[in-house]
Amino acid sequence: MKIGIVCYPTFGGSGVVATELGKALADEGHQVHFITYSQPARLDFFSENLFYHEVSVRDYPLFDYAPYESALASKLVDVVRFEKLDILHVHYAIPHASAAFMAKQILETYGINIPFVTTLHGTDITLVGKDPTYKPVVTFSINKSDGVTTVSQSLKDDTEKHFEITNEIQVIPNFIDFSRFSLKPKDHFKKAIAPNNERILIHTSNFRKVKRTADVIRMFQKIQAKIPSKLLMVGDGPERAYDEQLCRSLGICEHVRFLGKQDAIEEILSVSDLFLMPSESESFGLAALEAMACKVPAITSNAGGLPELNVDGFCGYMSNVGDVDDMAAKAIHILENDAILKQFKENALTRAKDFDLKKILPFYINYYNKVIEAQHKLKAV
Repeated sequence: MKIGIVCYPTFGGSGVVATELGKALADEGHQVHFITYSQPARLDFFSENLFYHEVSVRDYPLFDYAPYESALASKLVDVVRFEKLDILHVHYAIPHASAAFMAKQILETYGINIPFVTTLHGTDITLVGKDPTYKPVVTFSINKSDGVTTVSQSLKDDTEKHFEITNEIQVIPNFIDFSRFSLKPKDHFKKAIAPNNERILIHTSNFRKVKRTADVIRMFQKIQAKIPSKLLMVGDGPERAYDEQLCRSLGICEHVRFLGKQDAIEEILSVSDLFLMPSESESFGLAALEAMACKVPAITSNAGGLPELNVDGFCGYMSNVGDVDDMAAKAIHILENDAILKQFKENALTRAKDFDLKKILPFYINYYNKVIEAQHKLKAV
């Protein structure tokens, strides 16, 4: 099968999922073509089946904003025609789904009928998609997709609640590649972070308000007052400056490290003891799944798709959004006893294995085949 994948080439969840999916499909013998404006962050080319096509956007004085959607649609037409792709898989509704629909219409003038699948990842529905500026286009693009998937039942429910959806939505959860997220902790790295064998807590995100990173800091202050510990803040974004100032005002700077964006997140997770995710909204919680795969239990909110991942009392705990006291108390319960921490770590790995890439990949392949077959039947009518 020849598959075109469109995604944002960033460290964000949708880009990571799309890239890891494409790499796995290539390993299975499928030919995968990534089509985006720069090389995806986790994409390597150690496979004869992986290809990358850059979307270039011309900067003309006439445009205040470069017309990326039009450039992407034109590139999709070009790649589909000359690489003879069987299907397109676009990740994130805006603007990828609408660009794919436009490309499909153009390709029909060449006698080419190619189906496209749209995967909704979260903020393209729960935040951006609800904006009246984009909602009609998002609704239209979802309904005109030949297949639609979401990464959780929660996101499917949100989509059907807030949009007039006529298309059937298939839930295919996010996944983890255990060939990457199964590292043994590096003792020297752990010693550098926690020289006195303190517990290591970690948070990773894009530091937006929805991630409630200030809650992470406040939670850690309460934990650190009871248990010697260190906090690693991985990522970057608009809330970082405020979070750094909050650490100063709380007097915990010596125990908190802001590490910025990191490619090898699995190496940092492998030395951590507890993952903190107090988000206001999460469609799935991919960062928490990555932590669990590294035997790191999670303290999370109960927002969105997190209850579909974090089994309360087994691989971590959940609390209501904003309940910093409850989250801190549950974190302390896990961290204060070596035997309890060890059990939660083992349970985290057990839960992560439910989302092993080897288990999830067949769902995507079967879905592609279903969509392609339906397209062929439609063409034959």
